Amino acid sequence: MCGSDPRRVRVLVVDDDDEARLALRRMLEAAGYEVREAANGRIAMSVCRSDPPDVVITDIFMPEQEGIETIQSLRREFPGIKLIAISGQPSASVYLRMAKLLGAQASLQKPVDMDTLVATVRSVLEGPEPA
Repeated sequence: MCGSDPRRVRVLVVDDDDEARLALRRMLEAAGYEVREAANGRIAMSVCRSDPPDVVITDIFMPEQEGIETIQSLRREFPGIKLIAISGQPSASVYLRMAKLLGAQASLQKPVDMDTLVATVRSVLEGPEPA
């Protein structure tokens, strides 16, 4: 994934907010990542089943299938995928902690700046494999 592997790291951004998803995509692409998008967890699961990414960044509060459920499903089906939970809701801190307990390697509060986002992605890629 990193280091000696020459292929680009693939990131899936999951967020029901089109503007937030686009902003995250632009920041990640500017940092050299290959980025795909999904508007909710159900779509994200379908994307992962067809071509699993290296990292999934998922919003917590979404219609169809929210982030906590998505994290649990991804951890079950794709234990090697790195997960980052993200939310802009004022009450999200409890849910972001829950996401980490359920298998996300990191969590971020929106809005997030590019340096923090890229550093977090790098950190989860360099960290230990998920349990």
